[in-house]
Amino acid sequence: MPRFHLPPESWLTAPALAGDEARHLSQVLRMKPGETITVFDGHGRRAPAEILTVTRDHVPLKLGEPESPAPPLPAITLGQAIPKGKNMDLIVQKAVELGIAVIQPLVTRHTIVQPGDGKSEKWRRNALEACKQCGQDTLPEIADAMDFDRWIVTQAASPALKLIASLAPGARPLREILRTHPATHQATLLVGPEGDFSNNETAAALAAGFLPVSLGTIVLRVETATLFCLSALRYEFDAG
Repeated sequence: MPRFHLPPESWLTAPALAGDEARHLSQVLRMKPGETITVFDGHGRRAPAEILTVTRDHVPLKLGEPESPAPPLPAITLGQAIPKGKNMDLIVQKAVELGIAVIQPLVTRHTIVQPGDGKSEKWRRNALEACKQCGQDTLPEIADAMDFDRWIVTQAASPALKLIASLAPGARPLREILRTHPATHQATLLVGPEGDFSNNETAAALAAGFLPVSLGTIVLRVETATLFCLSALRYEFDAG
């Protein structure tokens, strides 16, 4: 069943799709009155909805009984150094499919591509499309890009299990770390850019309580490392 984003404020009175969502229904899918869709509010709620009428920019709906499935645990924050090319688009899409809660794009010492105007909005649109396609009802927070040095100082007081993918000697296997924290409900994953974090950045992360984790003997590309870690977190803790 086609899925559409209906913002929370539109559930209260006279629910209707508008803007891009209405145009997608009316112009691309060419759906008709009487057909049924699924709507979700981005905060974990979804409901079946009957299409009442169809115009290009406005599609009134009759909502059915809403559901609020429990969000996946742990709630994962991804601190992602912005990679080259379109790899950030891929990371956002796949992270949504893996139930990410927050993505914080980071500009680090070795970041090659600086985020331009509109990048964050583009990543938010990518996240919304991924939610619609994969059945995820909670739209993750995609923060504006931030310098690593500014962000890391905000993490020291966080109670989350904090992990940094690391090539440094002494990093422990990811499996070992996860299995020594079985009751984890919040996790923050930090993944560096091409060339990894600088020595100073790694030291700052360790000082903020991040545990260095090894992903094995093969050096992974940035996007592969991120998805490896997110998949491992889901595999280890997901009770579904």
